[in-house]
Amino acid sequence: MSFEGSYLGANDRISEQAIMECKICWTPYEPAEGDDTRQVEPGTPFSALPEDWSCPNCSAPKEQFMVLEDPGAPGILEASRIRAATDRLAADFREVYNAKMRDVPIVNKALQVEAVAFRKHGDCLLGVLVSQWFMNLVLLPDAGQDWSGLRAGEKEVISFPSGDYEFIHNTRELTGGYKACSLFSPMHDFTRQKDATDVARAVMVALFQEEHRAETDRSVEIRAAREDELAAVDAAEGEEAPVDPAPTRRAVLTGGLSQDAAEMRDAG
Repeated sequence: MSFEGSYLGANDRISEQAIMECKICWTPYEPAEGDDTRQVEPGTPFSALPEDWSCPNCSAPKEQFMVLEDPGAPGILEASRIRAATDRLAADFREVYNAKMRDVPIVNKALQVEAVAFRKHGDCLLGVLVSQWFMNLVLLPDAGQDWSGLRAGEKEVISFPSGDYEFIHNTRELTGGYKACSLFSPMHDFTRQKDATDVARAVMVALFQEEHRAETDRSVEIRAAREDELAAVDAAEGEEAPVDPAPTRRAVLTGGLSQDAAEMRDAG
């Protein structure tokens, strides 16, 4: 369904809170009130109305309604901006997989590249990138930030409530500059995409929980484990190793989430 009066029919720019107005008779549709003439429950967004719903006053079809007020519009615009940035990130790493990693033994072909749970964090965008061969925390520049000068391979320690994390700087053609911190590599603990994305979302919660700080301070142990993993990655695909050479958080930040993933896999 599209409508003639707002955003040229771009439904993705209209939130569930949008108050719509018939452009024929100026009758509004307010989601909080619904429409008792058609037994539409209060709280029903305009986009969820039946396709045959029409203006209760003049019977004009839904396509004749336009946005009168939309309190949720800023959130829609922010989500659209974040999605554009993460779509570029995912496209970059799909290209890496197709061009260089598809036949490398460390990849898990049950998985796919997906940007998960990205949100605004200070003047950056923060989320998790899942791929067939790694899961990384990723920081992207938000609007007004220029990271084009980042030098691939440089390291930076960034603090969160759960602890201090070492990020590696890198750049890619579509994404531009970004910063990545390794969570899992390789990805053979996961047999379903949903298990991997569930863990990614749990990581985004744990990252901001102070009770994890004592665990993430075990930097020597973490780095030793990561060096073993990097040796395996180097042997398989040396060129791509700089993508995520930060210390692993497999048994630290994730607090046993890799074990949870195995249990979810067995239960499935």
